Amino acid sequence: MNKYKIINDPIYGFVNIPDELIYDIIQHPYFQRLRRISQMGLSYLVYPGAHHTRFHHAIGAMHLMQTAINVLKQKNVEITQDEELAALIAILLHDVGHGPFSHALEYSIVQNISHEQISLAIMHELNQIFKGRLDLSIKIFTGQYHKTFLSELISSQIDVDRLDYLRRDSFYSGVIEGQVNSERLIKMLNVNDKHLVIDEKGIYSVEKFIISRRLMYWQVYLHKTGMMLEKILEKTLWRVKELLHQAKPVFLDDNLAYLFNENLRQIDRKSLKIFTALDDSDIWYHLKKWTSNPDFILSYLSKMIVERRSVNKIKIQREQFDDEYIKSLRIKVLQQYPVDENTLSYLLFSGKLTHRAYNQEKQPIKLLSKNNEVIEFAKASDQLNIQALSQPVTKYYLSYPVLKN
Repeated sequence: MNKYKIINDPIYGFVNIPDELIYDIIQHPYFQRLRRISQMGLSYLVYPGAHHTRFHHAIGAMHLMQTAINVLKQKNVEITQDEELAALIAILLHDVGHGPFSHALEYSIVQNISHEQISLAIMHELNQIFKGRLDLSIKIFTGQYHKTFLSELISSQIDVDRLDYLRRDSFYSGVIEGQVNSERLIKMLNVNDKHLVIDEKGIYSVEKFIISRRLMYWQVYLHKTGMMLEKILEKTLWRVKELLHQAKPVFLDDNLAYLFNENLRQIDRKSLKIFTALDDSDIWYHLKKWTSNPDFILSYLSKMIVERRSVNKIKIQREQFDDEYIKSLRIKVLQQYPVDENTLSYLLFSGKLTHRAYNQEKQPIKLLSKNNEVIEFAKASDQLNIQALSQPVTKYYLSYPVLKN
């Protein structure tokens, strides 16, 4: 079989599968499952075009990694064939541990374990299947390899992961403000003292990247309706767990029943097999079943997502909401809906959102001048708002059901 295939990607055009091992990993059910995991959670209920998947993103990030490595090689950075293959596999599998609806249900299905931990568990499982050929990929993924820049290409403040998802999510959502010039940024990549840096002339592309990231978070990822629906989805699963604890009837297949009833602290082979059998379609199937559950709260929350009607109102503002205002809403909800003080938080809830477009303190972006001097990006930028973008921004939200006057 010819395993040197090409994939026609709407963002980059033709993407090569450069190695037979990569082809075999892509063909494995663990990876094929990503075709059924939404890249942006429930955002397509706000942006109808945002139906792309983790599969799209993983292939795109691998393509950018391949491009980045070629650029670094042209700049006389020593990268062996084994290191290149390992880095491509590491970025290909960096999100393979995501559960249904990606970040929307992080810690909701498996409470104590992050998707990064599950990704690593899957990589170890695949490493056994492929007889140790992922050893170096795992070292790079976990930041244990001595060529630090390979790990930074996967996870840092300007990695190929972010370069792909910002451009891809912008494309599919139709929010053009999020477009980043990934080709230009990758051309500007370099290495200094085993760390990833940006050639100084790429400073304006970095500025645009950070501004685009800020716009995408507040306009798309933290869009008030999309965020509220994802909170509703979380609360739906919490309600299911509460009903199970109360021994009340609720439909669950064997996989979800196992994960909901086990307080997992680590992923073993059994739980990994069960978790990787789940995707978005399983949750949609359960949501449709739960719309007819006799419990009002479970039925109401499920219908809100499945039918996208009677959707909660949501307000977002810079200041915390007035206690008296929240109290007045509580009274109305208790009067108009069959809930009590113990279950009110399923319908009326509040919280805060915090985002920082650029973190100067954690792996700051470094620029490399022509005389090989390394400069911290924020100090070199003449954009006054870069300093402002490095500060965390907090907003407060309040969500409540439709109320009569």
